[in-house]
Amino acid sequence: MGFEIAAASVGDVRLIGEWASREGWNPGLADPVAFGVADPGGFLVGRLDGQPVACVSAVRYGGGFGFVGFYIALPEVRGQGYGIQLWRAGMSRLAGRLVGLDGVVDQQANYRKSGFARAWNNIRYEGSLSSVDSTVDLVDARTVPFEEIAAYDRRFFPEPRDAFLSSWLSLPDRTALVALRGKAISGFAVRRAACGPDRIGPLYADSPGTAAALLASLSAGEPVVIDVPDANPAAVRLVEEAGFTPTFEAARMYTGPAPEVDLLGLFGVTSLELG
Repeated sequence: MGFEIAAASVGDVRLIGEWASREGWNPGLADPVAFGVADPGGFLVGRLDGQPVACVSAVRYGGGFGFVGFYIALPEVRGQGYGIQLWRAGMSRLAGRLVGLDGVVDQQANYRKSGFARAWNNIRYEGSLSSVDSTVDLVDARTVPFEEIAAYDRRFFPEPRDAFLSSWLSLPDRTALVALRGKAISGFAVRRAACGPDRIGPLYADSPGTAAALLASLSAGEPVVIDVPDANPAAVRLVEEAGFTPTFEAARMYTGPAPEVDLLGLFGVTSLELG
Protein backbone atom coordinates (compact mmCIF):
# COMPACT_ATOMS: atom_id res chain seq x y z
CA MET A 1 0.00 0.00 0.00
CA GLY A 2 2.96 2.33 0.54
CA PHE A 3 2.72 5.72 2.24
CA GLU A 4 -0.53 7.70 2.06
CA ILE A 5 -1.61 11.04 3.57
CA ALA A 6 -5.23 11.79 4.46
CA ALA A 7 -7.33 13.86 6.81
CA ALA A 8 -7.43 12.44 10.33
CA SER A 9 -10.50 10.73 11.70
CA VAL A 10 -11.80 11.39 15.21
CA GLY A 11 -9.96 8.28 16.34
CA ASP A 12 -6.80 9.49 14.63
CA VAL A 13 -6.96 12.82 16.48
CA ARG A 14 -7.13 10.95 19.79
CA LEU A 15 -4.17 8.81 18.69
CA ILE A 16 -2.22 11.98 17.88
CA GLY A 17 -2.88 13.12 21.45
CA GLU A 18 -1.38 9.86 22.72
CA TRP A 19 1.70 10.35 20.55
CA ALA A 20 2.10 13.90 21.91
CA SER A 21 1.93 12.50 25.44
CA ARG A 22 4.73 10.03 24.65
CA GLU A 23 6.83 12.95 23.42
CA GLY A 24 6.46 14.51 26.86
CA TRP A 25 4.32 17.43 25.68
CA ASN A 26 1.65 16.86 28.37
CA PRO A 27 -1.41 17.43 26.15
CA GLY A 28 -4.78 18.12 27.71
CA LEU A 29 -6.87 14.95 28.02
CA ALA A 30 -9.85 16.37 26.13
CA ASP A 31 -7.90 18.66 23.82
CA PRO A 32 -8.55 16.51 20.72
CA VAL A 33 -12.26 17.25 21.02
CA ALA A 34 -11.68 21.00 20.74
CA PHE A 35 -8.93 20.58 18.16
CA GLY A 36 -11.27 18.56 15.97
CA VAL A 37 -13.83 21.36 15.75
CA ALA A 38 -11.23 24.10 15.15
CA ASP A 39 -10.83 22.94 11.55
CA PRO A 40 -12.23 19.48 10.73
CA GLY A 41 -9.76 18.97 7.89
CA GLY A 42 -6.79 20.45 9.71
CA PHE A 43 -5.25 17.25 11.04
CA LEU A 44 -3.32 15.06 8.62
CA VAL A 45 -2.11 11.52 9.20
CA GLY A 46 0.44 9.56 7.20
CA ARG A 47 -0.16 5.84 6.94
CA LEU A 48 2.46 3.31 5.98
CA ASP A 49 0.85 0.14 4.63
CA GLY A 50 -2.36 1.27 6.31
CA GLN A 51 -0.87 1.96 9.74
CA PRO A 52 -0.61 5.54 11.14
CA VAL A 53 3.06 6.50 11.51
CA ALA A 54 3.20 10.31 11.29
CA CYS A 55 1.01 13.36 11.70
CA VAL A 56 0.82 17.13 11.50
CA SER A 57 -1.88 19.70 12.16
CA ALA A 58 -2.33 22.58 9.72
CA VAL A 59 -5.31 24.49 11.04
CA ARG A 60 -6.91 27.35 9.13
CA TYR A 61 -8.28 30.33 11.04
CA GLY A 62 -10.39 32.92 9.25
CA GLY A 63 -9.25 33.96 5.81
CA GLY A 64 -5.59 34.63 6.34
CA PHE A 65 -3.99 32.78 9.27
CA GLY A 66 -2.88 29.21 9.90
CA PHE A 67 -1.06 27.33 12.63
CA VAL A 68 1.08 24.21 12.43
CA GLY A 69 1.49 21.74 15.28
CA PHE A 70 1.61 18.08 16.25
CA TYR A 71 4.47 17.45 13.82
CA ILE A 72 5.35 13.91 14.88
CA ALA A 73 6.79 10.81 13.24
CA LEU A 74 7.00 7.57 15.18
CA PRO A 75 10.60 6.77 16.22
CA GLU A 76 10.77 3.64 14.07
CA VAL A 77 10.12 5.57 10.81
CA ARG A 78 12.14 8.72 11.46
CA GLY A 79 14.75 9.64 8.88
CA GLN A 80 12.84 7.92 6.06
CA GLY A 81 11.17 11.00 4.58
CA TYR A 82 7.63 10.44 5.85
CA GLY A 83 7.65 13.40 8.20
CA ILE A 84 8.75 15.87 5.53
CA GLN A 85 5.97 14.62 3.24
CA LEU A 86 3.46 15.42 6.01
CA TRP A 87 5.08 18.81 6.51
CA ARG A 88 4.77 19.70 2.83
CA ALA A 89 1.15 18.57 2.76
CA GLY A 90 0.35 20.70 5.81
CA MET A 91 2.08 23.78 4.45
CA SER A 92 0.35 23.31 1.10
CA ARG A 93 -2.97 23.35 2.92
CA LEU A 94 -2.03 26.74 4.42
CA ALA A 95 -0.65 28.26 1.21
CA GLY A 96 -1.21 32.01 0.94
CA ARG A 97 -1.70 32.49 4.69
CA LEU A 98 0.48 33.84 7.46
CA VAL A 99 1.50 30.67 9.30
CA GLY A 100 2.60 30.34 12.91
CA LEU A 101 4.05 27.53 15.00
CA ASP A 102 5.82 26.87 18.28
CA GLY A 103 9.14 25.27 17.43
CA VAL A 104 11.11 23.14 19.87
CA VAL A 105 14.76 24.10 20.15
CA ASP A 106 16.21 21.25 18.07
CA GLN A 107 13.86 21.95 15.13
CA GLN A 108 14.13 25.73 14.94
CA ALA A 109 16.91 25.70 12.34
CA ASN A 110 14.76 23.53 10.08
CA TYR A 111 11.81 25.87 10.50
CA ARG A 112 14.01 28.83 9.57
CA LYS A 113 14.93 27.02 6.36
CA SER A 114 11.20 26.75 5.65
CA GLY A 115 10.77 30.51 5.95
CA PHE A 116 9.82 30.90 9.61
CA ALA A 117 11.33 33.59 11.83
CA ARG A 118 11.27 33.81 15.63
CA ALA A 119 8.89 36.36 17.18
CA TRP A 120 9.34 35.42 20.86
CA ASN A 121 9.79 32.38 23.11
CA ASN A 122 7.04 30.59 24.99
CA ILE A 123 8.47 29.20 28.21
CA ARG A 124 6.66 26.43 30.04
CA TYR A 125 6.57 26.95 33.80
CA GLU A 126 5.34 24.54 36.46
CA GLY A 127 4.31 25.52 39.97
CA SER A 128 1.42 26.53 42.17
CA LEU A 129 -0.12 29.66 43.58
CA SER A 130 -2.48 29.32 46.50
CA SER A 131 -3.79 32.84 47.01
CA VAL A 132 -3.17 36.51 46.32
CA ASP A 133 -4.43 39.68 47.93
CA SER A 134 -7.01 40.71 45.36
CA THR A 135 -10.43 42.30 45.01
CA VAL A 136 -10.86 41.10 41.42
CA ASP A 137 -14.36 39.78 40.69
CA LEU A 138 -14.04 36.27 39.21
CA VAL A 139 -17.02 34.40 37.72
CA ASP A 140 -17.62 31.15 35.88
CA ALA A 141 -17.05 31.88 32.19
CA ARG A 142 -20.15 29.85 31.34
CA THR A 143 -22.29 32.55 32.96
CA VAL A 144 -20.90 35.27 30.66
CA PRO A 145 -22.36 35.76 27.16
CA PHE A 146 -20.12 33.84 24.80
CA GLU A 147 -19.92 36.63 22.24
CA GLU A 148 -18.28 38.84 24.88
CA ILE A 149 -15.61 36.21 25.59
CA ALA A 150 -15.05 35.68 21.85
CA ALA A 151 -14.62 39.43 21.35
CA TYR A 152 -12.10 39.55 24.22
CA ASP A 153 -10.19 36.60 22.72
CA ARG A 154 -9.76 38.58 19.49
CA ARG A 155 -7.41 40.99 21.30
CA PHE A 156 -4.95 38.14 21.72
CA PHE A 157 -5.42 36.00 18.60
CA PRO A 158 -5.13 37.02 14.93
CA GLU A 159 -8.48 35.63 13.70
CA PRO A 160 -11.88 34.66 15.10
CA ARG A 161 -11.99 31.07 16.40
CA ASP A 162 -15.46 30.83 17.88
CA ALA A 163 -16.11 27.10 17.31
CA PHE A 164 -12.82 26.14 18.91
CA LEU A 165 -13.17 28.61 21.79
CA SER A 166 -16.71 27.49 22.61
CA SER A 167 -15.55 23.89 22.88
CA TRP A 168 -12.33 24.82 24.69
CA LEU A 169 -14.03 26.54 27.61
CA SER A 170 -17.07 24.26 27.93
CA LEU A 171 -15.57 20.76 27.99
CA PRO A 172 -16.34 18.97 31.28
CA ASP A 173 -12.71 18.43 32.33
CA ARG A 174 -11.92 22.12 32.71
CA THR A 175 -12.60 25.26 34.70
CA ALA A 176 -12.98 28.58 32.88
CA LEU A 177 -13.02 31.91 34.72
CA VAL A 178 -13.68 35.47 33.64
CA ALA A 179 -12.50 38.53 35.57
CA LEU A 180 -14.93 41.43 35.53
CA ARG A 181 -14.43 45.13 36.05
CA GLY A 182 -17.99 46.33 36.39
CA LYS A 183 -19.69 44.57 33.49
CA ALA A 184 -16.60 44.52 31.25
CA ILE A 185 -14.25 41.57 30.90
CA SER A 186 -10.78 42.30 32.26
CA GLY A 187 -9.37 38.77 32.18
CA PHE A 188 -10.04 35.21 31.05
CA ALA A 189 -8.37 31.90 31.85
CA VAL A 190 -8.95 28.15 31.50
CA ARG A 191 -7.56 25.19 33.46
CA ARG A 192 -7.77 21.76 31.87
CA ALA A 193 -6.88 18.23 32.92
CA ALA A 194 -3.74 16.87 31.25
CA CYS A 195 -1.60 13.74 31.12
CA GLY A 196 0.67 15.32 33.75
CA PRO A 197 -0.03 18.43 35.82
CA ASP A 198 -3.13 20.34 34.75
CA ARG A 199 -2.52 23.08 32.23
CA ILE A 200 -3.53 26.74 32.27
CA GLY A 201 -4.25 28.35 28.90
CA PRO A 202 -5.15 30.84 27.86
CA LEU A 203 -4.44 33.38 30.58
CA TYR A 204 -5.42 36.89 29.46
CA ALA A 205 -5.56 39.89 31.75
CA ASP A 206 -5.64 43.66 31.61
CA SER A 207 -3.15 43.87 34.50
CA PRO A 208 -0.66 41.66 36.37
CA GLY A 209 -2.91 41.79 39.43
CA THR A 210 -5.83 40.37 37.49
CA ALA A 211 -3.59 37.70 35.97
CA ALA A 212 -2.37 36.72 39.45
CA ALA A 213 -5.93 36.48 40.76
CA LEU A 214 -6.95 34.20 37.90
CA LEU A 215 -3.85 32.03 38.21
CA ALA A 216 -4.23 31.70 41.98
CA SER A 217 -7.91 30.79 41.73
CA LEU A 218 -7.30 28.14 39.06
CA SER A 219 -4.17 26.72 40.69
CA ALA A 220 -5.60 26.70 44.22
CA GLY A 221 -2.24 25.54 45.55
CA GLU A 222 -1.96 22.55 43.19
CA PRO A 223 0.83 22.16 40.62
CA VAL A 224 -0.14 23.48 37.19
CA VAL A 225 1.66 24.17 33.93
CA ILE A 226 1.47 27.40 31.92
CA ASP A 227 3.19 28.47 28.70
CA VAL A 228 4.34 32.07 29.18
CA PRO A 229 5.44 34.39 26.35
CA ASP A 230 8.72 36.09 27.18
CA ALA A 231 7.49 39.02 25.08
CA ASN A 232 5.46 39.96 28.17
CA PRO A 233 7.98 40.67 30.96
CA ALA A 234 5.16 41.08 33.51
CA ALA A 235 3.99 37.53 32.76
CA VAL A 236 7.47 36.09 33.30
CA ARG A 237 7.86 38.10 36.49
CA LEU A 238 4.48 36.88 37.80
CA VAL A 239 5.30 33.17 37.58
CA GLU A 240 8.92 33.50 38.66
CA GLU A 241 8.02 35.53 41.74
CA ALA A 242 5.41 32.87 42.54
CA GLY A 243 8.17 30.25 42.50
CA PHE A 244 7.24 28.52 39.24
CA THR A 245 10.07 26.59 37.55
CA PRO A 246 10.83 26.69 33.81
CA THR A 247 10.73 23.21 32.28
CA PHE A 248 10.48 23.63 28.51
CA GLU A 249 10.88 26.25 25.80
CA ALA A 250 9.60 26.74 22.27
CA ALA A 251 9.97 29.63 19.85
CA ARG A 252 6.83 31.25 18.46
CA MET A 253 7.68 31.61 14.79
CA TYR A 254 5.85 33.06 11.78
CA THR A 255 6.31 33.02 8.02
CA GLY A 256 5.88 36.80 7.93
CA PRO A 257 5.53 39.74 10.29
CA ALA A 258 4.10 38.68 13.66
CA PRO A 259 0.39 39.52 13.89
CA GLU A 260 -0.59 42.49 16.00
CA VAL A 261 -2.04 41.13 19.24
CA ASP A 262 -2.10 42.42 22.81
CA LEU A 263 1.13 40.81 24.00
CA LEU A 264 1.18 42.79 27.24
CA GLY A 265 -2.15 41.22 28.17
CA LEU A 266 -1.11 37.73 27.12
CA PHE A 267 0.10 35.99 30.28
CA GLY A 268 -0.32 32.41 29.05
CA VAL A 269 -0.89 31.08 25.52
CA THR A 270 -3.86 28.84 24.83
CA SER A 271 -1.96 25.92 23.34
CA LEU A 272 1.45 25.35 21.79
CA GLU A 273 -0.26 23.05 19.33
CA LEU A 274 -2.91 25.43 17.98
CA GLY A 275 -1.74 28.90 19.02
